[in-house]
Amino acid sequence: MQADYKKYTLNFKRPSGTSRGVLTTKETWFLKISDDDKVGYGECGILRGLSIDDRPDYQEKLRWTCNNIDLGETVLWEELREFPSIQIGIEMAFRSLNARKPFELFPSAFTKGKASIPINGLIWMGEKEYMKAQIQEKIEAEFDCIKMKIGAIDFQTELELLKYIRGEFSSEEIELRVDANGAFKPDEALEKLRRLSEFEIHSIEQPIKQGHWKTMADLCRETPIPIALDEELIGIFNVTKKKELLLTTQAQYIILKPSLIGGFKGTQEWIDLAEENGIGWWITSALESNLGLNAISQFAYTKNNKMPQGLGTGSLYTNNIQSPLEVKNGNIHYNPARGWKFNF
Repeated sequence: MQADYKKYTLNFKRPSGTSRGVLTTKETWFLKISDDDKVGYGECGILRGLSIDDRPDYQEKLRWTCNNIDLGETVLWEELREFPSIQIGIEMAFRSLNARKPFELFPSAFTKGKASIPINGLIWMGEKEYMKAQIQEKIEAEFDCIKMKIGAIDFQTELELLKYIRGEFSSEEIELRVDANGAFKPDEALEKLRRLSEFEIHSIEQPIKQGHWKTMADLCRETPIPIALDEELIGIFNVTKKKELLLTTQAQYIILKPSLIGGFKGTQEWIDLAEENGIGWWITSALESNLGLNAISQFAYTKNNKMPQGLGTGSLYTNNIQSPLEVKNGNIHYNPARGWKFNF
């Protein structure tokens, strides 16, 4: 068995704003495993500045992984606990290697083109008019769940945008989610949550920075809006520690980004713990190319969660990989009639 990797830079169609800055490019790494005449592909979707494995020795670890591919998926996954984006790349590549079709990792009604997954329409930060244009675009595209990133522009302007949506659509017509990416200061967070609650918000992701469990627990107890932990899950590898986080904070939801939390196996650990403790969850991509988005979407479908998932990032890039993935009417579809165009 042999393995190789290569770097690929994805270019955003338009600079995309978050509370951590503006993104114009996204680096990712592709894995290829070869075994006789079989080939398997995976993506190591590292997110610089956020992934726990954003480390100087990242490429060295990729090289080590390829050199030790004969250890097999299970042993490698354990060895790579501190490199979750490589864990999922390995999971994808081995699944692809052993699949009947290399890009059909989790065969289902979804991959047959007979079922789709509801997703949220993502609104990136920017000037008010740009954000308003995005909102109108998502509504015209028949999304009934919109997620708006907040925390980088003036809070009053963000409230006005939410008021604009609610003036046009009730909470029965459009579900509104907001994502603060940890932007609120602890001493102002509760008041901001109260002001946001006027607009019947479904949930807010990561209102304060991760790592402040007691403060987050206080917020989760007092909040008028359900809180979803996102960045908070990154870097927690131990199942006991995962359980401790959920029991301490008592958050209403958790957001699962497989590339950041240990791939499919790590995601399943969080799902099991969440369901044991009555906590809701959904799965979100983390700006992977269509190769990674494809695998994550297929995995998400098999989990049978009817809530809108966060899988609408495939159209962000000018040079994404051609794939059967399509977004129509607020759903992501797999169109078997459309082929793959992926060279490695």
